[in-house]
Amino acid sequence: MTKNKEDKEKTKVLLVDDNKDFCQLLEEYLEEKDDMEVVGTAYNGNDALNLLKEQKQNPDILILDLIMPHLDGIGVMEEMKNMGINNEIKTIILTAFGHEDVTQRVISLGADYYIMKPFDLDKLVKRIRQMISPPSGSTSGYVISDTNNNNRVEEEKNLSMIVTEVLHELGIPAHIKGYLYLRDAIELVIEDVDFLGAVTKELYPEVAENFNTTSSRVERAIRHAIEVAWNRGNTEALTGYFSNNDITEKDDKPTNSQFIAKIADQLRLKLRAG
Repeated sequence: MTKNKEDKEKTKVLLVDDNKDFCQLLEEYLEEKDDMEVVGTAYNGNDALNLLKEQKQNPDILILDLIMPHLDGIGVMEEMKNMGINNEIKTIILTAFGHEDVTQRVISLGADYYIMKPFDLDKLVKRIRQMISPPSGSTSGYVISDTNNNNRVEEEKNLSMIVTEVLHELGIPAHIKGYLYLRDAIELVIEDVDFLGAVTKELYPEVAENFNTTSSRVERAIRHAIEVAWNRGNTEALTGYFSNNDITEKDDKPTNSQFIAKIADQLRLKLRAG
């Protein structure tokens, strides 16, 4: 009877991070704590959502990486909001790259903590315990980091993060496949502009290989993502990116290559400007 009582009192933690070694390390560390139990581990956003749907009881704490394949942390939180569980689970966001707009976005979606990598595991455990039993007068929404780390990169934006921010700004839902393919295509073009000269023969096949799919599916999914943005996305943001192009007139949508080229070109200029 005593053992069952202790089990019920344990804080149930769900880990979601695409770094399997990190997940194993963190799971082993948390399992050593008498008051914590890791109830599941996922390495991408889609698997995380499946775990949440399968579990009879929601975990107490969700430790969620921001940048992951298939569905990123923001996409997971958006889906949790749609499921009506974003306020039922206390969420800790993990990221190696800080950005004010992203921080505000995850907090608005229900995140309780935003933690910069790398961080001290003891601090993480301390925060988890505070979230479960907050001290008097405390508030949520802490931002913690390892202050002894000399390699903080807050000024350096990760390319994937930058593209992710733009796609969210344009209003492309993170849960559709075209979002992932479009993000990958834009990143590839930013890194090698020659891809624009061979979109069908080189760019689509490269994206398809990265996601274990076909070029034709990549092309169709990207087309769908652009249509969603054009029909239901952020008009002001779209105008900002395409205002100098006649494709914004007469409700004409850009082609896949036009859309990718325009976004990649503007982001490349921003990166060069530093």
